[in-house]
Amino acid sequence: MPDTMENSPVSSPESSPGPTPRPNFIRNAIDEDLAAGRHARVATRFPPEPNGYLHIGHAKSICLNFGIAADYRGICNLRFDDTNPEKESEEFEQAIAEDVRWLGFGWDDRYFHASDYFEQLYVFAEELITRGKAYVDSLSPEEMRRHRGTLTEPGIDSPWRSRSIEENLELFRRMRAGEFPDGSHVLRAKIDMASPNLNLRDPVLYRIRSTPHHRTGSTWHIYPMYDYTHCISDALEGITHSLCTLEFEDHRPLYDWVLDNISTPCHPQQIEFARLELNYTLTSKRKLHALVSEGLVEGWDDPRLPTLKGMRRRGYSPQALREFCERVGLTKKNTVIDMGMLETCVREDLDARTARMMAVLQPLKVVIESYPEAEVELLTVPNHPKDPALGERQVPFARELWIERDDFMEEPPKKFHRLGPGREVRLRYGYLITCREVVKDAAGEIVELRCIHDPASRGGNAPDGRQVKGTIHWVAAPTAITAEVRLYDRLFTVPDPGAQEDFRQFLNPDSRRVISGAMVEPALADSASGETFQFERLGYFCTDRDAEAGAPVFNRTVTLRGTWAKVQGGTE
Repeated sequence: MPDTMENSPVSSPESSPGPTPRPNFIRNAIDEDLAAGRHARVATRFPPEPNGYLHIGHAKSICLNFGIAADYRGICNLRFDDTNPEKESEEFEQAIAEDVRWLGFGWDDRYFHASDYFEQLYVFAEELITRGKAYVDSLSPEEMRRHRGTLTEPGIDSPWRSRSIEENLELFRRMRAGEFPDGSHVLRAKIDMASPNLNLRDPVLYRIRSTPHHRTGSTWHIYPMYDYTHCISDALEGITHSLCTLEFEDHRPLYDWVLDNISTPCHPQQIEFARLELNYTLTSKRKLHALVSEGLVEGWDDPRLPTLKGMRRRGYSPQALREFCERVGLTKKNTVIDMGMLETCVREDLDARTARMMAVLQPLKVVIESYPEAEVELLTVPNHPKDPALGERQVPFARELWIERDDFMEEPPKKFHRLGPGREVRLRYGYLITCREVVKDAAGEIVELRCIHDPASRGGNAPDGRQVKGTIHWVAAPTAITAEVRLYDRLFTVPDPGAQEDFRQFLNPDSRRVISGAMVEPALADSASGETFQFERLGYFCTDRDAEAGAPVFNRTVTLRGTWAKVQGGTE
């Protein structure tokens, strides 16, 4: 048994200090336990099943379990619930560990698996049998379902419930030896088939599986069920508070029953909290698997998914996710959180620490006829308007520029303060320009604007003090880098896709839009994968080094407030 209580306290978030924890019912319970002397030190665990990738709901559990341990100078274990070899893999395990690290938490040497305890779990199962608390049942799965009863009708005892202790031990040992086919026998707890709690109607503890395990190979032919494994693993690791989501509330009596009927070293306390659900997305593992396996998204790291891999690729930071989980808080009632709350946390985080850059998504050429043809001027520009520590950069300015097509209107309405025929606007960090001519192609489409500039307005200020309302961004054409920009929005068109008969019918066709001819300033040419920026007036973006794209790729992380409706005709 791992003696975790002598290990060092859990690592705090490594990326930056986390948000200040708020009081909640779990902290209150822990405070009471410590004050009463029930525990010398708090010990928690994060116990994912390695059968998929972590999502935003897991982030809440990670932050809670590791955060509680850190705040109380206790320990938190990372333990994989690897009891179902048919769905689990080393790939998923490694991805989970990486995501926990990325989110900002460490576990030192407290890296465990339920499979570490397979032998001990088996010994405890035999102990239950010898105490008359478990029996081998030979009913078929269908027969077992019929015997179980309903919410209003009690269950029926299995005809095998009265097997002798000796017969149960013999059969269970033969099950372990691999003498029986899958589904022929199970080991069940002997509790109460008339219990109003269906989880106590002689639940299955072990089932036969002839599938090799990714860690133990073909050693085992029987595998324990989660409800049996979890509580014993907690006890073996000296966990004090087993924090679970609310769907396990009805399982708590079984958690306690198992520990009360075997000789475990301690009895952890299970406390439940509401899981984290977001609107316009899914957190069901089964449905996420379907999205990936059916090719409806581009993989587990698709930026539209609520997986931590996807959010990371989209440009969400661990700091923003930790802050979001703290703001959501802990309750005993399941609620669905609005996606806007998560996006607000992401914006606030990125606004404070990301450099501002200029990019043009829908380029329209501007020729400044009064500017020297061969000249390329370097303008010194701050990387952040409020944080000098982020430094400055040199932005090229030239006679030919790219501006956003939406920043020009041939017949602008009264409140349109951008460029139009005869209108003057400010080029961000550059000069004041006035449009003198609109050039169109044979089809009547605008292809170029001919302008003049005020040479004395370098930096964007008029020397005579005249007021210019409009300011637009731009990129110098001679030095511009062609890039691919991917605009992401909600994955589904309805707030609760999981409640629909077929969630696939509500996929948002505009959840991913690709712009292949965007123009960005040269400072972005060598940006690192995962690096985030604010494209001025457009939103926050993250570099995505997609080898197949053939050009720098930038994923939109989140819009600026109100930008989505203006730029793409959608809603934020």
